[in-house]
Amino acid sequence: MNTGGLYNYDVEKIRKDFPIFEQEVYGKPLTFLDSAASSQKPRAVIDEVANCYASEYANIHRGGYYLSQALTSKYEVARETVKNYIGAKSSKEIIFVRGATEAINLVAQTWGRQNLGPNDEIILSRMEHHSNIVPWQILRDEKNITITVSPIDDKANFLLEDYARLLSEKTKLVAITHISNALGTITPIKEIIKLAHNVGALVLVDGCQSLPHMGIDVNELDADFYVFSGHKIYGPTGVGALYGKQALLENMPPYQGGGDMIRSVTFEKTTYNELPHKFEAGTPNIVGGIGLAAAIDYVNTLGIENICDHEQELLEYALEQIKEVKGMELRGQADNMAGMLSFTMESAHPHDIGTILDQDGIAIRAGHHCAQPVMDFMNIPATARASFGLYNTTNDIDRLINGLHKVNRIFA
Repeated sequence: MNTGGLYNYDVEKIRKDFPIFEQEVYGKPLTFLDSAASSQKPRAVIDEVANCYASEYANIHRGGYYLSQALTSKYEVARETVKNYIGAKSSKEIIFVRGATEAINLVAQTWGRQNLGPNDEIILSRMEHHSNIVPWQILRDEKNITITVSPIDDKANFLLEDYARLLSEKTKLVAITHISNALGTITPIKEIIKLAHNVGALVLVDGCQSLPHMGIDVNELDADFYVFSGHKIYGPTGVGALYGKQALLENMPPYQGGGDMIRSVTFEKTTYNELPHKFEAGTPNIVGGIGLAAAIDYVNTLGIENICDHEQELLEYALEQIKEVKGMELRGQADNMAGMLSFTMESAHPHDIGTILDQDGIAIRAGHHCAQPVMDFMNIPATARASFGLYNTTNDIDRLINGLHKVNRIFA
């Protein structure tokens, strides 16, 4: 297989856009296989962030002077960039937040508290990240609602027919991942949403793992809420977005109170601002939002379809090569998978695997991946996970496989 991936997708040239790959780790070239946790940053994003702080910075929305007005405009253009990338109808439907975790909590504590009560039900999948479980448990304990878990099979396929049978007039919300961060399963999200809407339920989609790896159109999906974190799509940490249908957002109460989310304040009464500012109290992560837009622009220059195809090529190559590793068991072999391998080995604990690979400059993730319920389902405490980004190559996979052979030699 060509290390460069697709014809005209020059991955070696792309890697030069990422300064971090210029360094060595323990005297070895860096092989970074943990993009599902947080992706590396291209120079275009780094330079944009640095330039904002160096020559453009001021607080936004409230200043009458040049710097404030100029950066306000740039920040709102960034919102428009996010809107266009995910296919939202209006920039009013894009709420900047700290990341997907805050976005889910926002929906739980506004729409959830306003609309849910005893006998109402939320459906989650077995594969959810803790950030899409715990906020709903907090709400359950406060509002006496029911949480129901939609099952998966032993290969981590989402069982659509079983899910359909769980839906009823009691179901008010389905909160579900698009791609499992722990196993790589791609859920049939469009069918999931359609079935939920058939019983009058809304759907919140955790798009953290899908947005960097496939084209997303929230209107085509008909998602009611869609959340993601910027640091997984090659942008800065501390920024992300909540998409919500405008009618839903307009009827939701504010999440936090403070500056910029108001029109007027007296000690007797506060009048709230219009969307999206109603949900953005205080000084936002201004430069983070602009850096996120720069990351999206970078992804657009490469083409999300090209990225997706490249990562699928890597996955196919990795699935073949990993067969040669003794004692290897893939945890999650769904029929439709994104670019990651979640596995255990007979010879070593996942944490030991990660430590040994690290000594050769190979960065993977080992643990429960903030998805303990799916680990419990598989009767294991943890997995080792190698996840791919747009900058990975077959050489990275070869180094991973050689490192796993080394693990077996050490623990033989």
